[in-house]
Amino acid sequence: MKNNRHLTLRRRLALESFRLKWKIAVEKHELRTLFWESTQRCNVHCLHCGSDCKASTDIPDMPAEDFLKVVDTITPHVDPHKVLIIISGGEPLVRGDLEKVGRELYRREYPWGIVTNGFALTDSRLQSLRRAGLRSIAVSIDGLADTHNWLRGQSLSFEKAMHAIEHISLCPELVWDTITCVNKRNLTQLPQLKEELIKRGVKKWRLFTIFPMGRAAGQPDLQLSHEEYLHLMEFIKDVRSEGRIKASYCCEGFLGNYEGEVRDYFYHCTAGVSTASILIDGSISACGSIRSDFHQGNIYEDDFMTVWNNGFKQYRDRTWMKKDECADCKMWRYCEGNGMHLRDNNGSLLRCNYHELTRK
Repeated sequence: MKNNRHLTLRRRLALESFRLKWKIAVEKHELRTLFWESTQRCNVHCLHCGSDCKASTDIPDMPAEDFLKVVDTITPHVDPHKVLIIISGGEPLVRGDLEKVGRELYRREYPWGIVTNGFALTDSRLQSLRRAGLRSIAVSIDGLADTHNWLRGQSLSFEKAMHAIEHISLCPELVWDTITCVNKRNLTQLPQLKEELIKRGVKKWRLFTIFPMGRAAGQPDLQLSHEEYLHLMEFIKDVRSEGRIKASYCCEGFLGNYEGEVRDYFYHCTAGVSTASILIDGSISACGSIRSDFHQGNIYEDDFMTVWNNGFKQYRDRTWMKKDECADCKMWRYCEGNGMHLRDNNGSLLRCNYHELTRK
């Protein structure tokens, strides 16, 4: 294991260079990714769900027309080819009008994709989505069959997700990957899961750790220990060096000397800088993983681009985060308080990735 407490000179110089570029990106805050939380309905019942989604809910799906009206207000201000629209949930495939929305986005020349658990992604549905202009897709695989089904709360989830992956792998025009939420139960399964994914044609594999929000807040056993977290970092490094599948750690937080080694970029939180979300109730937010109330407005009351250009100050100026354990942290200049999704409604930090990797 590396000494992660003190940055190497080479790492520090690279981080300084990136920090200057990132400051420019924050000043420009060009919209590049727009998430649409199209539903809070779901066909599985995940233990770690940040939204606490259910098969049925009192919260109705947002009408497609309402979302498309917002897209039309955005279009004069952006190059549609440079803004990826990602339809999420809940589980977006429970919507019967997904293809209709996709065709309208395609007509407006926006690339669009979905994040799915794969349960309802049959080959016929995939072909229907492709005809509607689907460009990207991410499918969740959270361990081998027993562990995946346990985490997802559905005994057929693993089988159906793997079938979905096999269908996707035959579509060369799609940009796609698999996502794994790593926890105590599936950590030791990762080497075998890697082989299963490679066998099914997976080229890109994103690994997340589960953050304590939503249902996961009541599941402390899902959180990795210090030793397990270090083990995950070393595993990702080893897989990347093999070159058989492109593994990467998510944008969860600053990782010290693991920066540049477990993903292709240095840590930065794009929430409110290049990433925005329209939530199920019309709230204008940033990254869809942010479950705390850092909303910036609502599409039913505010113009989206006005909010985008003049709001999001909590996201673009992170100095308010320099408190509590962040106040005297020597890594503040590179981390700026960790991801916004790891802040509660009071702005307090729920977990520090760097401290978790460096504590004794």
